[in-house]
Amino acid sequence: MAMNDYNMNAFPTTIDAPREETASLLAKVLGITSLGFLITAIGVATAPPWGTLPGLIIVFGLVFGISFTRKASPTLALGLFLALTYFMGWQIGPLIQHYIRNFGPGIVFNAAATTAAGMGVMGCIAYLFNINYRRIAGIGFAALLLLIIAGIASMFFRFLSPDMFSWLTLGIFSLLTIGDFARIRAGGDGRSAVSLALSIYLDAINIFLAVLQLMGGRRSRS
Repeated sequence: MAMNDYNMNAFPTTIDAPREETASLLAKVLGITSLGFLITAIGVATAPPWGTLPGLIIVFGLVFGISFTRKASPTLALGLFLALTYFMGWQIGPLIQHYIRNFGPGIVFNAAATTAAGMGVMGCIAYLFNINYRRIAGIGFAALLLLIIAGIASMFFRFLSPDMFSWLTLGIFSLLTIGDFARIRAGGDGRSAVSLALSIYLDAINIFLAVLQLMGGRRSRS
């Protein structure tokens, strides 16, 4: 993406689609995302203990598949998205089962409820204020790249604690979530409902895992 994509003057923050159109798009995105979370729950319940790495590889492959098919075949893109949500359950399933064994199912429920409430608040913020979603996306992805680099470096130098990493993850994906909801409010920026649902879904998954880590760390110290 060209650097001038983040220019505030070149891309004003006003809504560029009728309210009825954005409401319909939001309904489609939330419907697809909600179905995805339901399938992820099934994936978590059926995940084998060794499912993390295969799930990660398959999820990455399906993300690329969706990016190539979202315009040519929206139906196929939707099918790939639903498959992705199942294998995301494989990827995160062993971790969630670890928390359930050590702290009980309540911690997972609380993390999921906190994530849902937070997503609702961030959606309201995006719809109440004019937000330059392109600038938010640029800042968020740059911060995410730096966090990934810092996380890798911290594996060797131990300067980033798990809680600090989780707080930074939570902040970055909260920013990206606001940007993604603002994009929907502005009409989707030419993206399909499946592509937008994928962004919201991945935001929520990362926020959920960060919240779960923070809750687990607090219980471990108590």
